[in-house]
Amino acid sequence: MAALTLADLRAAAFRTLTPQPSLQAALDGMGFLQADPIRAPARAQDLTLLARVPGYQAGELERRYAELDAEEDMIPNYGFVPRAVQALLHPREVTPGRVELEHPGLLDEVRARLNGGDELHPRELAAALGHGRTLNAWGGQSSIGTRLLGALHYRGEARVVRRVGGVRVYGPAPHLAALRAGPLPEAERLRRAVHLLAALYGPLPEASLRYLVSLSGFGFPHRRGELKAALKAALREELSGAAVDGVKYVWTSDHSPSDSPAPRGVRIVGPFDPLVWDRRRFEHLHGWPYRFEAYTPAAKRTMGYYALPVFHAGRAVGWANLSVGGGGLEAELGYVPGFRPTAAFRQGLEAELERYRTFLALR
Repeated sequence: MAALTLADLRAAAFRTLTPQPSLQAALDGMGFLQADPIRAPARAQDLTLLARVPGYQAGELERRYAELDAEEDMIPNYGFVPRAVQALLHPREVTPGRVELEHPGLLDEVRARLNGGDELHPRELAAALGHGRTLNAWGGQSSIGTRLLGALHYRGEARVVRRVGGVRVYGPAPHLAALRAGPLPEAERLRRAVHLLAALYGPLPEASLRYLVSLSGFGFPHRRGELKAALKAALREELSGAAVDGVKYVWTSDHSPSDSPAPRGVRIVGPFDPLVWDRRRFEHLHGWPYRFEAYTPAAKRTMGYYALPVFHAGRAVGWANLSVGGGGLEAELGYVPGFRPTAAFRQGLEAELERYRTFLALR
């Protein structure tokens, strides 16, 4: 077999954008969909689904959530998973956090209110409890009730039943109670989690997979050591790999990077899309560093608040900042040095922007 090239790896990575027949098929195929609350021009989860589901509309995941096989949970980051994947994450043994330790009686009251109805909105809980606010993990302020609901969700005692204006509404989680009573074998849970990450983000540098597995300690807080051991076993016995330009890449054995079709056309993807999530791989495959600068002071930004990578025939050639203004889509584009937009590129770019207009329901 001929040695792998960067072009082979770019084509294999681009395969993640293969169109899926439905929203559910896309969720099932990925196994994990990262979420982010910033809307520029849409939330990260919607941008990722737009890239894979023909005709997908912004906010469709939230509108259809109750009818889908989907749950909100955490593996390497917070996002959406099918229940078969969530079964890998529970039961989850959790060390109580500061808010739980400071309000033990209040946690029991929140638990009782949660289990006493079909759903519980944080605003209704705050009104009932009458307690104040506390610092959250991002440096902002959240109500104590919201933090306690989040703690019960992380423990597997609650689930998100729907969202109202982006706010999570919680309810009981009997399917997770069943998992506490009869969990999957631990070795199977950890092995499948490692394979999910390798398939979703692969082919990727081995160092990047190790980083993803370390982040997944949030999904398996009581099994961090065992999760690393499962990765070592997978690298030794199950995953395939090869060095390309001195970088060791790994991938699942059922997806060889050497047989991927050459990418075509122009695509614009979100900053948390599996195609671009690994910045190490991005820079190695495309020769320049992509930066997510939403949390960078405006004066220090080089690409913009929410720059979306732009691809032409599988190569990352620049970035786009998209916004809605005057009822239309506004696009500010930047290109890497040496790239000159051709007529074919401009035609493909307009087709991609038109796809975004449809996605955002703009006229």
